Amino acid sequence: MKILMLNPPFFPRYSRSQRSPAVTKSGTLYYPVWLAYATAVLEKKGFEVKLIDAPAQGLDRKDIETLVKDYKPGLIVIGTSTPSIYNDVEIGVKLKKIIPESFITLVGTHVSALPEESLDLDENIDAVARGEYDYTIAELADALSQKTDLSKVLGISFRGDKKVIHNPDRPKITNLDEIPFVSSVYKKHMTIKNYFFAASDYPMVQIFTARGCPFQCFFCVYPQTIHGNVYRTRSAENVVDEFAYIKENLPYVREIVIEDDTFSVDRKRVRKICELIIQRGIKIKWNANVRSDLDLATMQLMKKAGCRLIIIGFESADQKILDNIKKGARVDKMEGFFDNTKKAGLLLHAAFMAGNPGETTQTLAKTFALAKKFMPDTVQFFPLMAYPGTKAYKWAKDNNLLKSQRFSDWLTPEGLHNCVLNLPNLSSKELVEWCDISRKKYYLSFKYLFYKAGQMILHPSEVKRTLRATFKFRKFLWRGSFK
Repeated sequence: MKILMLNPPFFPRYSRSQRSPAVTKSGTLYYPVWLAYATAVLEKKGFEVKLIDAPAQGLDRKDIETLVKDYKPGLIVIGTSTPSIYNDVEIGVKLKKIIPESFITLVGTHVSALPEESLDLDENIDAVARGEYDYTIAELADALSQKTDLSKVLGISFRGDKKVIHNPDRPKITNLDEIPFVSSVYKKHMTIKNYFFAASDYPMVQIFTARGCPFQCFFCVYPQTIHGNVYRTRSAENVVDEFAYIKENLPYVREIVIEDDTFSVDRKRVRKICELIIQRGIKIKWNANVRSDLDLATMQLMKKAGCRLIIIGFESADQKILDNIKKGARVDKMEGFFDNTKKAGLLLHAAFMAGNPGETTQTLAKTFALAKKFMPDTVQFFPLMAYPGTKAYKWAKDNNLLKSQRFSDWLTPEGLHNCVLNLPNLSSKELVEWCDISRKKYYLSFKYLFYKAGQMILHPSEVKRTLRATFKFRKFLWRGSFK
């Protein structure tokens, strides 16, 4: 049986698989990383698979319809997201009509949170694979090809005779080493230069070295819908083997993005990965998401092993807000963390949010002042995006803060991030405008421009990255989201 793994058409360069899907102001476009990992498992089991990323390849609906007519897959797996869900279902329905015998399955964060509601959008959609679906799709493909009972496939919701049947959840994968390298799937199915992350050197690849996050941040969508909160890791040896694979087989890749929710959870493991990279002489840049409790000694070892950048969600400069969102971080520790990044010689990408519980104009002013004081290499100012399946969404819904229940409104007409929260004292428009104004004030300040000029003089390797990111970002820096 042939299988089509499809990241379907929507807006051009729509970054569906990132935590907040949209057409990004920075030009960032994520790999279809979950589809790619599932493709790796399917191919390991001997299935014939075609992985298509329509937004990255510039393919429209007509292109996909033609492809399906020619390929004739028996199973079509469609990646979804909250803002694109109606579009994604429409495409699934159209493909079902072209190949009526195909089995249409939806995957992703949104349908994992709302499986029955997603199936209710159209009766031509056959199933949803919930949560981590690497082995769910492989087991489903086995059942379909052998015409066995779907009730045995853990992790799916599917149509029975009279109602939707929700099979038991699939246990989270514990042996992550058994999954083939996702970079090998990129090499076979993807055009690497289609993908971009503004904070990384170009071109880059994205991998997971672990799944799950033990922290309880109320807004973070992956742990609450896909990964779970039980932290599971690949062995240090397996991770470094993939670094070596990328270096040898994708020699034009300049940086590896470790997309773990929090790479620094197990510092002993982080240090072992770094030591193995150094011992094996693997020379490639990389970056990772960390938390503010990361110590200087580990940062220094990461730097020695090729880490160029660390990414952190500071979120807010107000301790009460951090407590409200279960961040588990302290404002009084942030400055020491930032000082340590400078001592270690690591660049910092920092994320700040607007619109969390307790937000006021005063707390927003504190947050911008903190960002300006620290002066990270790059920043993002972001309104709270409350996605189904998260505590943030439940909080917003329970308190009647959502100005729209239609998921397509999570984007602007251009496909940019849109805020659908009206707080008691801050409207959604005010939250987005604060982000736009803060971004402009930050990046066009004399202090920041002086810093970047000095950086490019002292570190010529940063010139191309900075100019490329500036070129992609320039129009949104000036015009904002609604102009």
